[in-house]
Amino acid sequence: MTKRITISQAAAFTGQRVEIPGWLYNLRKSGKIVFPILRDGTGMMQCVAMKNNLPEEKFEALKHLTQESSLIVTGVIREEARAASGFEMDVEDVQIIQKVSEEDPYPITPKEHGVDFLMDRRHLWLRSQRQHAIIRVRHEIIKATRDYFDNNGFTLVDTPIFTPAACEGTTTLFECNYFDDEKAYLTQSGQLYNEANAMAFGKVYCFGPTFRAEKSKTRRHLTEFWMVEPEMAWADLEDVKRVAEEFVIYVVGRVLDKKREELKVLERDTSKLELVQGPFVRMSYTDAVKNLQEHGSNIEWGSDFGGGDETILTQQFDRPMLVDRFPTAIKAFYMQPDPERPEVAMGVDVLAPEGYGEIIGGGQRIHDPELLLRRIKEHDLPQEAFDWYIDLRKYGTVPHGGFGMGIERCVAWICGLEHVRETIAFPRMLYRLRP
Repeated sequence: MTKRITISQAAAFTGQRVEIPGWLYNLRKSGKIVFPILRDGTGMMQCVAMKNNLPEEKFEALKHLTQESSLIVTGVIREEARAASGFEMDVEDVQIIQKVSEEDPYPITPKEHGVDFLMDRRHLWLRSQRQHAIIRVRHEIIKATRDYFDNNGFTLVDTPIFTPAACEGTTTLFECNYFDDEKAYLTQSGQLYNEANAMAFGKVYCFGPTFRAEKSKTRRHLTEFWMVEPEMAWADLEDVKRVAEEFVIYVVGRVLDKKREELKVLERDTSKLELVQGPFVRMSYTDAVKNLQEHGSNIEWGSDFGGGDETILTQQFDRPMLVDRFPTAIKAFYMQPDPERPEVAMGVDVLAPEGYGEIIGGGQRIHDPELLLRRIKEHDLPQEAFDWYIDLRKYGTVPHGGFGMGIERCVAWICGLEHVRETIAFPRMLYRLRP
């Protein structure tokens, strides 16, 4: 029996006869030789089919095969230094599973297409080399994320997607009907439940989809995105900053180590990623506002950063920066105020360089039950929805903190993408719900 392999396994089968199933990515012809380029999801390989080595009907069928037709090629693998993969196959047999119709050809051709055209055909666009490289980098970022927390004493504890109340404000909630006319909301964050988990396990993280009904059309926003959220008992703001910095350095290092070829496909300047080493730039919100004003921003103390402000800040440095102690008034109800300056919160944002802006937001949580209750009332939130959350401060409260990192923003930065829409297989945005 001829062994079936993937293109990524070709090096281990040099000189052997194998079969590879896949799809026709491209086809070149030269007289009595045809050069089909096969893709199989693990890579691409040029095959060499000579007329004398195949039955005439099979050679002719291969010669007239259309883009993205499915087939199985059989032949001998050999090294070829000029080939992109380093290997080629001398074809001895071919089985065509489906020929794409010439009357209804594959719509994404090598020519330039507009973004809307490609997004409408996202289910097919994923087959391109660029999209393939992005998704593989995403995969490595997710794997590195899990490995970092798993190897540093964190326990993965899943949190609900249906929630009865808001985590960070009611204006960006997706409301849905639950049972018996009860309302539920798609989660904005697993953080509140993760705080309960941290009080049980010490160091935890959750990792899953989150939803924001934010009517934003910027290049940094999706309505459905994936977020990793570590939470730590017995932790203060400095602990949160330390873990965030270590984590980002680890993830970038893993991608550089494992996905160089994908970054090359994306034409990413990896020298900029290699600068992502500690210590990161550290700056208080107050100093950041002064810096922004000196660089022409109209921001006033008390306002949150806009995307333009983040770009101004991050373009000044060659590595990520940590901005801490934002005004308490613009932070979530659960954020611990600075004991020495109650007008600022013990929170931190990690801003990626090259104008990519915030990739991490977090900080120290309120652990005093009376202060938490007061903050809930100040934010006009229903106390009964947070009774269980207040319980965490009544039964063995301790200082604790954590953060959230949006995977898509991290992917956009590491891959050097202009827009987050390419960072996930099927993006959900303000005006895009299909395919």
